[in-house]
Parts: sequence; structure tokens; C-alpha cells
Amino acid sequence: MLALITDHPLLTALTALLALGLVFGGLLGFASVKFRTEGNPLADQINTLLPQTQCGQCGYPGCRPYAQAIADGDAINKCPPGGQETIDALANLLDVEPEPLDAEHGTEKEPRVAFVREDECIGCTKCIQACPVDAILGAAKQMHTVIADECTGCDLCVEPCPVDCIDMIPRRTGIASWSWSMPSSTESSNIIATDREAA
Repeated sequence: MLALITDHPLLTALTALLALGLVFGGLLGFASVKFRTEGNPLADQINTLLPQTQCGQCGYPGCRPYAQAIADGDAINKCPPGGQETIDALANLLDVEPEPLDAEHGTEKEPRVAFVREDECIGCTKCIQACPVDAILGAAKQMHTVIADECTGCDLCVEPCPVDCIDMIPRRTGIASWSWSMPSSTESSNIIATDREAA
């Protein structure tokens, strides 16, 4: 056996590595099954309804922690970016009465997007560090710009800017963001199909 090892050191090393890989792979597989933690499916559903701005206006560091807090019993009306539409959706999911937006956390605003006035930008990168969704492009001492499709309008990049060159402007509306408004319940109950009589 010793002669085989000394005659074929590469084969011996590969065999040893294969054996170690099998042992540690088996241990990891066992640990992943034995110590598996299940996520809260209700928190996952709540998180999908939240606007994912990660702005922290609700008092939590992001939408996922707020979703977990709602699942644990916190109020559903602390999200200004989501507004009343999100509150109504959460109330529907949780089968509770919808509440008005808590004014302590902010007011509902139309969807906005950050805009960098590029001729005034000094490239300090403070806005990049503040953006929770990485929607700002730029490098140190270079002009920065915002990827409008990625920007959630959280407003967190405005305050750190030392030259005040970031504006929050209304998000452009177009066919991609347009949605049909549903008729109210009173309108839909009055709609009937009849033949019009000739005069």
C-alpha cells in the first residue's frame, strides 16, 4: 500500500480530495436538512405587496423587516410610498379593516424619481452610498446619473448631496405605467344590458 502511494502521488492526492469532498458534502447535506428554518409565508406575501422602496419611512430599515413586523402584529398603515392602495391590499390580505395612512410616517405623494443635475454634480459618491436600490451610476469625481427604471423615489439620496444637485421629479406616466381604473361598486350595479327601443 505504501509503495502504491509513493509510486502514484497524484492519484493518491485526488483520491484523498474526493474522499474529503464526499464526507464534507454529506455533512453539509445532513445539516441543511436537520437545521432547516422555514420562512414565514405570510411575511413573504406581505413583502410582495409593499412597494420595495427600502426608504425606512415606516421605522424599519426596509420593506422585508416591515413585512415581518406586520406579520407579527404591527400596524399596516406606516408606508407613505405605498399609500392607501398598499394599505387596502394589506387589509384585504390580512382580513382587517383598512386604516388611513399614519401621518407620523409621512404623506402619500405621487410617484417620483430622482434626477441629478449633471452639470452641478461633483462626483462625491454620497448619493450612491445612500441609495438602497443601487439606482445611481457614477464614480468618484465623475458625473453621476440615475437609472429611472430602478429608482423607487425614496428620497434618501437628496439629503446627503453636498451641492444640492438632486431633484425629485414626478415619474413620467405612459403606456407602461397606465392602468385602467375600476368602476365603483355603485356604478357597476347600475349597468345593465338592454336593447334600446327605437324612437
